[in-house]
Amino acid sequence: MISRREFIQVAAATAALATGTGIGGLGRAVAQQRLTQRELLAFEAVGNVTIVHVTDIHGQLMPLHFREPSINLGVGEAKGLPPHITGKDFLARFGIPPGSSAAYALTSDDFEALAKTYGKIGGLDRAATVIKAIRAERGDKVLLLDGGDTWQGSWSSLKTRGQDMIDCMALLKPDAMTGHWEFTYGTDRVKQAIEGLGFPFLGLNIRDTEWNEAAFEASTTLERGGVKIAVLGQAFPYTPVANPRWMIPNWSFGVREEDVQAQVDKARKGGAQLVVLLSHNGFDVDRKLAGHVKGIDVILTGHTHDALPEAVKVGKTLLIASGSSGKFVSRLDLDVRDGEVKAFRYKLIPLFSEVITPDAEMAGKIAEVRKPFASDLSKVLGKTESLLYRRGNFNGTFDDLICQALLQERDAEIALSPGFRWGTSVLPGEDITFEDVTNATAITYPAVYRIGMTGARLKEIIEDVADNLFNVDPYYQQGGDMVRIGGLSYAIDVARPQGQRISDMRLVKRGAPIDPSKEYQVTGWASVNEGTEGPPIWEVISNYLMRQKTVRLEPNRAVKVTGA
Repeated sequence: MISRREFIQVAAATAALATGTGIGGLGRAVAQQRLTQRELLAFEAVGNVTIVHVTDIHGQLMPLHFREPSINLGVGEAKGLPPHITGKDFLARFGIPPGSSAAYALTSDDFEALAKTYGKIGGLDRAATVIKAIRAERGDKVLLLDGGDTWQGSWSSLKTRGQDMIDCMALLKPDAMTGHWEFTYGTDRVKQAIEGLGFPFLGLNIRDTEWNEAAFEASTTLERGGVKIAVLGQAFPYTPVANPRWMIPNWSFGVREEDVQAQVDKARKGGAQLVVLLSHNGFDVDRKLAGHVKGIDVILTGHTHDALPEAVKVGKTLLIASGSSGKFVSRLDLDVRDGEVKAFRYKLIPLFSEVITPDAEMAGKIAEVRKPFASDLSKVLGKTESLLYRRGNFNGTFDDLICQALLQERDAEIALSPGFRWGTSVLPGEDITFEDVTNATAITYPAVYRIGMTGARLKEIIEDVADNLFNVDPYYQQGGDMVRIGGLSYAIDVARPQGQRISDMRLVKRGAPIDPSKEYQVTGWASVNEGTEGPPIWEVISNYLMRQKTVRLEPNRAVKVTGA
């Protein structure tokens, strides 16, 4: 197959233009001339079905900088396999030239320099251009699917309870979607929003506990290119654990492998020639699921924000990972005959915003939905001398900034910040705006608490999060990264069993070991407990930045990792 050929051709054509320090205005112009929309969209079509996939947009309507992780550890059978390779290992595995456009889009290597070279990526108006071009080429063969985490992740999404994204996505005319963070708007809002979508919101693994029945449609059947296609939806299995259960008290979730198999069997008996699982499980969960459930042709995976330029095959099942934050659109062409996929061709299309022409209709709608919040979003709170980013298993500089703000503004010894994977990056020398802050914090349960917590309880919390991330059985992994911690250092052996990974916990300021029986003043946010009180996190960070004016983050060496 030539799953990454065009992508790498574009990368190679621009690789020589970038250096370790950026290439300046003239060189950037040259890079943009060499990197063309035609090349980005170039595709040797195959077969009778084209699936277009977007996922984990997290409310991002505008082009952005988003640094991919430098650390993404896999455990158990996933150790050392994509997507658990980063940096130079990733480039070597997929044959991507260092310093290229693909290296910039897909890794953290030389991110600052390459960001100055290639500019921002994404923007729903650029996605609209790509999707319309594919539809113009392939006609009735095209199926557009949204993997969820679409309505949350920005200030305008929070203030409109996802309506800004719903209105913009409507212009793309998706055929179906599933969800995760959508549920944090609460039961009533989710039901109300779904009624007005005009396309199915799928969740075969969600049950109404009050009535002991399915809470959402399990699947939808469509015909594309003369092929009968069953699309099954799998929402995030651990939504009531990772997010507040009290917001959706009557819905239960889970992987529910047997239910997935039953729905696949039902679709096949109903004459489906192609079965697609639109999933928000996370990549490793989907890899295991693909090995256990028979009859799925394609799994469009989401939740863990992985971006891979190749399809991963598990038996006869293709796994597609389309990244996050609106950076990419995936195109998968399939030759479906006699109820089987005979051939396929895949391309992960990076949406370089200075190369792809914005779609005028979508650009107008984006301007419209953002206009009421424009003055808030553009407010400058401070400036950064460091690259601010979030992704990484153990820490990120934006999270370090959040922890510093929590410690100072709430007068605490230890700060806890959730390991969310969404949130944009800010380059050194740039202003930090209110939009930057809310892109990393805009949730419906933002209260910053300050409580007493024993050393034993602290260890229990960190151990629990570590098991969510590093359990060797993917079905017990809940996605996300390690809780970010300020004021505290610790050691972690990711290879140890549950409850035995964390050791050598110390207060950073004094170097004193954490006493299991002693109580410490701890501050944090995003508690899933109902009734948590405190100021919203964006207010705490804004106050801190306005006092500091300029921030610089030193390398975080508070976590010592072994067993990887």
